[in-house]
Amino acid sequence: METKPLAILSAGGTGGHMFPAQALAEELLLRGWEVKLSTDERGARFTKSFPGAVKIEIVPSATFAKQGLIYKMKVPFLIFLGVFAALKAFWKHRPSIIVGFGGYPTIPALIASIFMRLPRIIHEQNGILGRVNQLFAKNVHLVACGTWPTTIPENIKYEHVGNPVRKEILGRSGSPYIPPGNHPMSILIMGGSQGAKILSNIVPEAIGNLPDELLKYIRVFQQAREEDCQRVKSYYVDKGIACEVLPFFDNIAKHLSEAQLIISRSGASSVADIGVVGRPSILVPLGSAIRDEQTLNAGPLKKVRAATVIAEQNLTVQRLNKAILKILSSPENASKMAANAHKTVVLDATKKLADRVEEISGYSIR
Repeated sequence: METKPLAILSAGGTGGHMFPAQALAEELLLRGWEVKLSTDERGARFTKSFPGAVKIEIVPSATFAKQGLIYKMKVPFLIFLGVFAALKAFWKHRPSIIVGFGGYPTIPALIASIFMRLPRIIHEQNGILGRVNQLFAKNVHLVACGTWPTTIPENIKYEHVGNPVRKEILGRSGSPYIPPGNHPMSILIMGGSQGAKILSNIVPEAIGNLPDELLKYIRVFQQAREEDCQRVKSYYVDKGIACEVLPFFDNIAKHLSEAQLIISRSGASSVADIGVVGRPSILVPLGSAIRDEQTLNAGPLKKVRAATVIAEQNLTVQRLNKAILKILSSPENASKMAANAHKTVVLDATKKLADRVEEISGYSIR
């Protein structure tokens, strides 16, 4: 019996890295591959919706970005342990390819793949290479770009494939949009693990200050940090606004498709999800992003007037309130924004990336 080719997908501990990895895992399993995910403890939080056939491996890794001299002294040792664990696993069951999605937990698998001369790809979701992807870009067979344009150093082989989205999101691709009107309307707020706090501080009041004749139709679904959930929920309840406030929505595809408006950070995966479903949005790029990649991510939606982009330093209750009111009080414009958003995405991004995996690994078993 022929052994299935094995793909190691290595991703850091945020949804922005994990969701494209999940999408590729789903596609490769359909094509008959064996798939393992290599991540850290933070990334493991996002694996609940991964297919059961994907084996999850937690590897030691670390980042120099954390504070504290003692921790920084441990980093090389932790990375070495991770590389050793990866080498041991790869010798036992040699992978056909390694696919890195960014983040420090990808370092051990990528270093091990270089030592063992394995085929390897990195996928960059944002409009500029992250630190780890930048480090390995010249030592992989392909840099697959999610956002276009992406800033790429010279002498690197790259291709724009788009950002893979999960099967549950893709299933809602181009869902009919119900424009704002005199009927129940949903506002979905997606904050991301790093960026939810400022949205929790500003969005509720911006919504709460909408005119009563509009507010009576509003339902809010807001992602917030666990420590902020009760405070945010209490505000809406006191205002008589129907709401659901959670750290993470398991049924995000449903909320995306039912929303009249989405307020979100402009992480690459969030932007891709918004584009695939096709919804008007207000995007607030993460101000602390070192390379300002979230502003680049928002570019395609802004360019076609599918999104209102507000820089974090300019985000106020008054400005956000005005932006929300402008979209919800103009059904025709909101419908145009929804249609334009859907035009910005590569709908077959997952298929394209899986095709490159098979080409570079030399395996195609369909």
